[in-house]
Amino acid sequence: MSIADALRIRTTPPRLVDVTAVAPQLSPLARTATRLHPRPGSPTPYDSSVGGPLLWPADEPWPHCEGPHEWDGWNEILSPEDVRQRRRMRAAVANRPGGDPPGIRYTSEELAIEERIKAGRPWPECPIAMLPVAQLYVRDVPLLRPPKQAEADLLQVLWCPFDHPAQPETALFWRSAATVTDILDTPPEPPAIQFPGYLPEPCLLAPEQITEYPNIMELGKELQRQLEDWRRWQAAGAALDSFDNTPYPLDSSDTPYSKDFYNELYTGRMSVAPGWKVGGWTRWGLTDPLPRLCPSCGTEMDPLLTIASGEWNSNYPDWIPDEDRARSLSSSTHPEPHNPTMLDLARGYDLQLHVCPVSPDHPHIELIQ
Repeated sequence: MSIADALRIRTTPPRLVDVTAVAPQLSPLARTATRLHPRPGSPTPYDSSVGGPLLWPADEPWPHCEGPHEWDGWNEILSPEDVRQRRRMRAAVANRPGGDPPGIRYTSEELAIEERIKAGRPWPECPIAMLPVAQLYVRDVPLLRPPKQAEADLLQVLWCPFDHPAQPETALFWRSAATVTDILDTPPEPPAIQFPGYLPEPCLLAPEQITEYPNIMELGKELQRQLEDWRRWQAAGAALDSFDNTPYPLDSSDTPYSKDFYNELYTGRMSVAPGWKVGGWTRWGLTDPLPRLCPSCGTEMDPLLTIASGEWNSNYPDWIPDEDRARSLSSSTHPEPHNPTMLDLARGYDLQLHVCPVSPDHPHIELIQ
């Protein structure tokens, strides 16, 4: 293993208690998920990546979105390069000494660039070239296989960086990497994007398999009651007072903590991992669980890819990989280490893609949660 590979390893800490010891009926509901752990890097078309270049055949048309694309009349109209320039400048300014207000830390050249960016761009009227979002090789995510396409070993995800109606519209492409011999060197970019948070920062991945359990809202009443029984947690060896940052305090009843405490303990720390991932269970919270049925055949659809606005949050630090705890959480290039891709979907939510297990030709569905 090279030093670069070793630096990209990420390890999720074990859960503080085995939740199947609390509720044994959860055991058959366990699913394997692959946390992708995107980290800043310079991916090539031959790497699994977020926001990196794709292994795209030179003779295959690049996908475009026909729209409609409508401006809200308020937000800046920026090109992808505008967003990249602003990110580079703000990272540079953040690391310069002195100066209050921060504006005086900009060079005259940077101030001129900022003024040009603020002037905005014309609203695009033409079909919009889609942006690369993710490229995943099966060698890195072995469970990633489309139904009835044994030869496919590469998934490519692109999106239109405009709301349709409340999030980017995605396109999925499965292919065999060995068949791509002539790569498109310079794919087209959209002349503008709706929000800076729709442009992913290039990241390499450190895939890691973990075990997940369903969101508590997908469990039956009996299982929910088991998870609310403090005696089961105690018998499983859980030191409940060790779960810091939990927003539910002790109550005065015979139960050491409120029912909401146990629901939050399971939902936030034991069931579905945050961040970018393949497979596993669907995340809920913005809405109650909804049917995810294939529009073509009515089959229950499977979670494929979660495109996340962040890798963890401060309420549940036990999801932070060991390697990120040991290293400094500050970065000159990425001042927010919990969100290296710099995506922001629906003000901090995630976009989950589900696919039909019957046929890769059936349309996928998108779910914001």
